[in-house]
Amino acid sequence: MTTSTHPTAPVAHPSARKAPGSLRPRFRDLVAAEWLKLWAPRSTGWALLIAGLAVLAFNTGTAYDTHRYWSAENDARDTARFVRDGIALQEAFTTNAALVLMLSAGAVGALALVSEHRTGLIRTTFAAVPARRALMTAKVLVTAAVMTAFGAAVSGSSFWLTQAILSGKGVGVPIGHPGAWRLVVASALLAPVSALAGLALGVVLRHGGTTMVASFVVLLLVPIVLSEDRHWTAVLGHATPYKAWLRLADPATVQGAYPSTAAGAWLVLAVWPVAAAVVAVLTVDRRDV
Repeated sequence: MTTSTHPTAPVAHPSARKAPGSLRPRFRDLVAAEWLKLWAPRSTGWALLIAGLAVLAFNTGTAYDTHRYWSAENDARDTARFVRDGIALQEAFTTNAALVLMLSAGAVGALALVSEHRTGLIRTTFAAVPARRALMTAKVLVTAAVMTAFGAAVSGSSFWLTQAILSGKGVGVPIGHPGAWRLVVASALLAPVSALAGLALGVVLRHGGTTMVASFVVLLLVPIVLSEDRHWTAVLGHATPYKAWLRLADPATVQGAYPSTAAGAWLVLAVWPVAAAVVAVLTVDRRDV
């Protein structure tokens, strides 16, 4: 007896049955893509380098002036008063440096998105990855990670350099000095907070010049204009990143009729990036390219 054999139809692999467009990219691939897109323009690296050097220049320049003009006639009481009044910490990260850091970080965050609108790359990106919210979440994570590392590097370097300069006259303080860690951490957080705020404004406005102006107004102009003399303007001012940083960096400068608290300042620095991320992720799915 012979057995007849029939050719068996090949069984396709499950993944082969899907249309190429139905394959969803892994989230880590989106993060990797956003990382490459952030560093692809040379302007990103140069912007961070120039901003970091500008911040260091403001802080070390102030410390050097103190070192240069510190009189030999100053005694131990003058040294103790300098440290007790918190001047060493004020020079570790000055208000001018904070403003420069916020403005530059906000610009980097805004350009992370508006540059794609300007070049038209955003259309290609959304065509390849229709899941806009996942894509924006990846962009938010990459921007937050890069700017947090940048802020930590600039803040830590500023503290180390300024205190090394001041120590030449015996008025520098160590990192364990009361308020030092608070200053360094709060200053470092200004970078990711401002960058995510700029990114959220970029998602909403989608125009480079308009986003830059809006970042300047929201991050710098509004907190400066709001007065501490009236309750509602003081509360609004306390809810801005700059005033929150100022409360943590130099509490003596924000004592008024309606003073803020350190806990409230930390809360502001925590809420702003979360709110900015939510705005960016939710808005990108509701706007046309």
